[in-house]
Amino acid sequence: MSNIELAAWSFPVLLGLIFVRVPIGLAMALCGLGGAYLIYGTPLPLLNQLKHATYTTFANYNLSVVPLFLLMGQFAALGGLSRSLFKAAETWIGHWRGGVAMAAVGACAGFGAICGSSLATAATMGQVALPELRRAGYAGGLATACLAAGGTLGILIPPSVVLVIYAILTEQNIAKLFLAAFIPGILAAVGYVIVISIVVRLRPESAGRMEPAPWGQRWKALASTWPVIVIFLAVVGGIYSGVFTPTEGAAVGAFGTGLAAWLGGGLNLKTLREAVFGTAVATGMIFMIVLGAGLYNTFLALSQLPQELAQWVIGLGLSPWLVLAIILVIYLLLGCVMDSLSMILLTIPIFFPMIMGLDFGLSPEETAIWFGILVLIVVEVGLITPPVGMNLFVINNLARGVPIVQTYRGVLPFVLSDLARTAILAAFPAITLLALRLTS
Repeated sequence: MSNIELAAWSFPVLLGLIFVRVPIGLAMALCGLGGAYLIYGTPLPLLNQLKHATYTTFANYNLSVVPLFLLMGQFAALGGLSRSLFKAAETWIGHWRGGVAMAAVGACAGFGAICGSSLATAATMGQVALPELRRAGYAGGLATACLAAGGTLGILIPPSVVLVIYAILTEQNIAKLFLAAFIPGILAAVGYVIVISIVVRLRPESAGRMEPAPWGQRWKALASTWPVIVIFLAVVGGIYSGVFTPTEGAAVGAFGTGLAAWLGGGLNLKTLREAVFGTAVATGMIFMIVLGAGLYNTFLALSQLPQELAQWVIGLGLSPWLVLAIILVIYLLLGCVMDSLSMILLTIPIFFPMIMGLDFGLSPEETAIWFGILVLIVVEVGLITPPVGMNLFVINNLARGVPIVQTYRGVLPFVLSDLARTAILAAFPAITLLALRLTS
């Protein structure tokens, strides 16, 4: 069996290991080490690789952003920032038809601006908004679906852990990727609001109504969100203006959210320990996946599969847009069985050389950034795609009285919104690159 055939057979083996519930990081490590051993034919080079792999993987300075953004999300939840965001949105638009659900999406977008994790955004906002949605008379399927979809804004609106990993894998500028994600993130939130508006008009019984809040209460609720605004402007503004690096910005954000949590009474010695422990567990999980992907991608590089595949695709003479469409469809299918980070780490070393070898009428940097945002969007769709959308399970676990089938049905219009947005952004790269070009 040739090295390329060996690499090709490793994919079904990897998916089989994942299917029998072997942790994704361990599964990739086993396939990578096993494949490398078969190529080398001796354990000595493999042992030498193991000696250096861990250090070279985690010595990357940019990876320090990951635990800092995760800690930032932990502190934001402790500080009650998620609740203040939701209450502010609810007092302003809760009396609209479908307004409470729209407020939940808006609050998810705001919380996503200070939390780089989709699952954390969905879990935190679910605890805050689900009781209010129930109290307002919203159907279980709509309530859970809008929160699951809103949670995906946690990785789309900067800062984003997934974008950081993509930037490291493709050697792109993190700040530019964050900037390019803004317009797609806003479009996602607007699309979800439009979906809610359509659903409640087609099925009026699925949403209750609230009385309009007094203007004084509205302004008071809006004023309570000042820590989120200040932290977001400090972190994002500081990164884009060059005052500090993304890592330094993440440290500033973690300190700011920690200070806000302490001033709000949510941070004490006990909750600090819990926040640090939660950050460590999440970071360990992510880093194990990164290490496993590094070992597996080393094996793929040894086999020459990514390079040969890229040359083969280019040699077919297919339209670049057709190749892009096929890749995006593959991501959508993988999203039904894999988590977002695993998909990025597993596929980018294979698909990125293909895309960079095709002509989309963009500069190499613009192509890399545009493709990164498209990948982020379709990975985000995977988080709410049945049967294994992670956000669906997170929210449904909080809403124990809602059957998972209702959540599946409720989320389908949001998935259609995501697919329409993906098609628009793929067809018109200038939309994604607009913010980048205006600031260059």
